[in-house]
Amino acid sequence: MEHNNSYQPSTSPPHTGTTIVACTFPGGAVLGADSRVSTGQYISNRASNKITSLVDQRVYLLRSGSAADTQAVSDYVRYFADQHESELAKPPPVRAIANLVKTINYENKQLVGAMIVAGWDEDLGAQVYGCPIGGTVVREKWTTDGSGSTFIWGHLDAEYRDDMTAEETEAFVAGTLALAMSRDGSSGGVIRLVTVTKHGAKEKLITPEEHPLMWDEIPEPAPYGMVI
Repeated sequence: MEHNNSYQPSTSPPHTGTTIVACTFPGGAVLGADSRVSTGQYISNRASNKITSLVDQRVYLLRSGSAADTQAVSDYVRYFADQHESELAKPPPVRAIANLVKTINYENKQLVGAMIVAGWDEDLGAQVYGCPIGGTVVREKWTTDGSGSTFIWGHLDAEYRDDMTAEETEAFVAGTLALAMSRDGSSGGVIRLVTVTKHGAKEKLITPEEHPLMWDEIPEPAPYGMVI
């Protein structure tokens, strides 16, 4: 019997997915992310933390794409941010951190990392910067990225308001992430939120049992007279 030795393992990069969202409100910004790490159809981590602190209690990085690439970027940026703070004797502004992320992305085209930098500083207050793959940086009132973002751009565009309170913005970000997670197979797990203001950062964890239900996830009522 002849054996077929023609099989060759795939050398293409693994498919990765996630959903990250950041929104500003008067006085601060809310960052949110799901927690699922996937390689194709395999879920390698159900409770990953994709929100990384770059400047303590002030500036954070939301990571999507290759986990290894984005973790390396966050390590380098944190190192340079510490040097920057030592030289100036004050924390670096949010825009400087966003430009560091952009520079590393631009000079290393092989990196697969779509990221968001968000935080608060004394110069410009709350800020959100989109740092997509390729090395650009754009300041936005809100932004999203990752595989789940394709399902929620319209929702964010239609429902975001400039005058939301911190609590309303947290609920808005959590609901938006739940919507993406209900549609995108690469997004899931728990919802992690970080709210950044001049007073520092506050973290929040929302378990799957607490996620807002989408219309097609609500159980149908039992027929009249039937007990379940």
